[in-house]
Amino acid sequence: MTVEGAWTVRRADVREPEAQELLVSYYDELVSRYWGRPCLPGEVEAAMRDEPNDDLAVFLVASVDGEPAGCVGVRMPAPDLGELSRMYIRPEFRRSGGGALLLGEADRAAVELGARAIRLDTRHDLVEARAMYARYGYRDVPAFNDGPYADHWFEKALT
Repeated sequence: MTVEGAWTVRRADVREPEAQELLVSYYDELVSRYWGRPCLPGEVEAAMRDEPNDDLAVFLVASVDGEPAGCVGVRMPAPDLGELSRMYIRPEFRRSGGGALLLGEADRAAVELGARAIRLDTRHDLVEARAMYARYGYRDVPAFNDGPYADHWFEKALT
């Protein structure tokens, strides 16, 4: 797919309408894929309550010609360690460079915050995401948490 227009990325507050719209889409896809069916009423809201976003040090929103197209967050679980979270590109914008752009901007934000490495966890069914992380330098590492939806753990060094 070819996306017309230019990608831009900006820092955002997770409470902003555009950020909330992207997070709802993110959770809708995650919940639907996990259960193998469309979300039931209230499931997205429950997931958002169970996995709050208030601990994100940085939240980035990517847009194409002003239309929200994706997002990513960075936590700082330790002074020299970033953690990628909430990586999402809307389906209609996938495979057009937004994922790489967001990953690069997340790396830069983590470095600005003092990170020397960045890590993430993901689920077994998110095959496309795992492949993208591998393409951008993330390597498998031993489990660093016991999250109920974590099946794979990745990390990469930041320079």
